[in-house]
Amino acid sequence: MSSVAADITPAGELQTLLASRVPLVIIESREEGRVIELVRDAALRAQRGRNWGVFQWTVTEGLLRVDVNMGGPQRTLSEPDQLLKHIKATNMAGIYVLLDFHPYLENAPPFVRMLKDIAQEYDRCARTVVLMSAEVKVPPELEHLVARFSVRLPDKDERHAIVMNTTREWARLNGSMPRVDVKAVSKLVENLAGLPLHDVKRLVRQAIFADGSLSEDDIKPLLSAKYQLLNRGGTLSFEADTARFADIGGMKNLRRWIAQRKAAFDGSAPELDPPKGVLLLGVQGCGKSLAARAAAGVLEVPLVRLDFGALYSKWHGESEKNLRDSLSSAEALAPCVLWLDEIEKALSTGDGDSGTSRRVLGAFLTWLAEQRSRVFIVATANDITALPPELVRKGRFDEIFFVDLPAPAARLEIFGIHCKKRGIALSATDMQALAARSDGFSGAEIEQAVVSALYAAHSNRQAVSVQLIANELQATRPLSVVMGEKIAELREWAAERTVPAD
Repeated sequence: MSSVAADITPAGELQTLLASRVPLVIIESREEGRVIELVRDAALRAQRGRNWGVFQWTVTEGLLRVDVNMGGPQRTLSEPDQLLKHIKATNMAGIYVLLDFHPYLENAPPFVRMLKDIAQEYDRCARTVVLMSAEVKVPPELEHLVARFSVRLPDKDERHAIVMNTTREWARLNGSMPRVDVKAVSKLVENLAGLPLHDVKRLVRQAIFADGSLSEDDIKPLLSAKYQLLNRGGTLSFEADTARFADIGGMKNLRRWIAQRKAAFDGSAPELDPPKGVLLLGVQGCGKSLAARAAAGVLEVPLVRLDFGALYSKWHGESEKNLRDSLSSAEALAPCVLWLDEIEKALSTGDGDSGTSRRVLGAFLTWLAEQRSRVFIVATANDITALPPELVRKGRFDEIFFVDLPAPAARLEIFGIHCKKRGIALSATDMQALAARSDGFSGAEIEQAVVSALYAAHSNRQAVSVQLIANELQATRPLSVVMGEKIAELREWAAERTVPAD
């Protein structure tokens, strides 16, 4: 059975599900207390005169009735086989919430069979079994009897109410209201999106109770804590502080393109469609990675980097699941920039591919087409020939930019950036001379020439001069020379198919 369509409230959704005579319900959540409350509330709404009992089971405590007080749990029913035999034998209609029961269904045909019998006897006795855990794998024999229910995350109004309730709680304990910045409250509420109720409450308490105030200074620690909660698979890295385009030489077209779409991305121009993202192709060392960081800086959001290599698993289907989980975490961190570095290495398919890469590619393309959250994609690639055609066709990304070797003006900017960063003072004439002598050098190679000149100057106990940097340039064979043919092919391919970044 498919998932139930959304209703007004979580209890209302679950009420519809229970009233529709579904024998097995799967709820994947870490909020056990909230789920029990939802089931209890929904059951009371759905029974309409029917005497349904609501029960909770754990292997440590046994079976406990939770809709009315019947005393302590039945500890004699703590073993899974005893429990299922009891549910199968009883003539009392009810809802049984089994917490962390799913491990007992793995390689256990008798338990699977008993659950199937209970489900298929629903017309004789209305017993609904709810399997609840952080993750539940359903045996194929039961799949056709199952409906899945997703516990809706707190919406904006609920998150705001939690913030207000927490400030009042602090006031009751301390005799005065905490210092609260209205703008910080708005940012806090926005950045708590994507978290379950108990995590929202915990992070709000952490922000307010730490110093009796809520200010802009609380936002970055909150984002870091949120990232730690969401990145359970270890496939994402998070940067709250992002570079600015002032740290990049050139790329004027790309700068202008992103700046024009900022209002659509941050919601201040709701009449405009929000941008999906860009694919950056180009020569190694020319600033694609820095551009991803800078895009987050221009949009004033955190940067989240997805490590595709960490997604892959030897188990069938796990790689795609890992990708979906990581993308869901990125959506929960929205608004953000999601950086996919060297995407061709993760999504390229070939004769030696077992099918995993193609399935991962399919999962990524589906998400790219369907996602509506404020996640701006910046994908970077060095080898266009390794990218599957499905990824580069028009419409996957808003635009494909080609990051070429820097032109003279961009090289002058790059020298200025790296000399200023390291306290090297050169005249305008010297800088122009270095820009002219570095034709064919990438931004990374220019930076390395400046760094090497610093080492040489320190070794000789002298100041860095234009001659020292020129010597390092002279001693370097840039990539444009070492791999001249391949770069020429890349430029030829990009000439008619991409937009120049500069």
